[in-house]
Amino acid sequence: MRPASPEPAHIAIFAKAPVAGTAKTRLIPALGAAGAARLHRQLVRHAVATAHTARLGPVSLWCAPDIAHRFFRALAVTTGVPLHVQHGEHLGERMHHALSTLTATAPTLLIGTDCPMLDATMLQDCANALRHGDDAVFLPAEDGGYALVGLRQPQPDVFRDIDWGSGAVMAQTRDRLREGGLHWSEPATVWDVDRPQDLARLRRSALLAAR
Repeated sequence: MRPASPEPAHIAIFAKAPVAGTAKTRLIPALGAAGAARLHRQLVRHAVATAHTARLGPVSLWCAPDIAHRFFRALAVTTGVPLHVQHGEHLGERMHHALSTLTATAPTLLIGTDCPMLDATMLQDCANALRHGDDAVFLPAEDGGYALVGLRQPQPDVFRDIDWGSGAVMAQTRDRLREGGLHWSEPATVWDVDRPQDLARLRRSALLAAR
């Protein structure tokens, strides 16, 4: 008898339009506005490719401020990834909107594009955590945020009263998880590319060399 196929999981990717001057702004002093936008495009393509390589289920790209940018349109054509608009006043609301939409049909992993070390195996491990009963799964980032959140069902309170963009995001999120009596796991801690000092690490890793 053939073993049952694993429960599918959505992967949602959050991405800003790669507009020079508004994309990866903290890297502009090191790369210039055009260079920062160019790196952002590489990171988005890398995230989409990694999500497809994981073969967990549907992959979708959630765009800000909208889906009109030609980069998003071209990516949809070349990769087949469907485009959605992020909705909400702040990051927590936008993540809740996407997760509540997708968890209606399957457990969902939501990632950004700033963490090139996030690979297919990590995504599979996070999906397995949800399949095996965790309410939530996170990949904390070294800077105090997180690179992935996964949920089995909507949990709006997880995103309540968080100082988005600060180094306290993951710690405050753990407080919300405890307050809600949720069981969660953190399979790995990762690093992302946000500041000029992260660029040397990115170059040493050669993670984007094939993209």
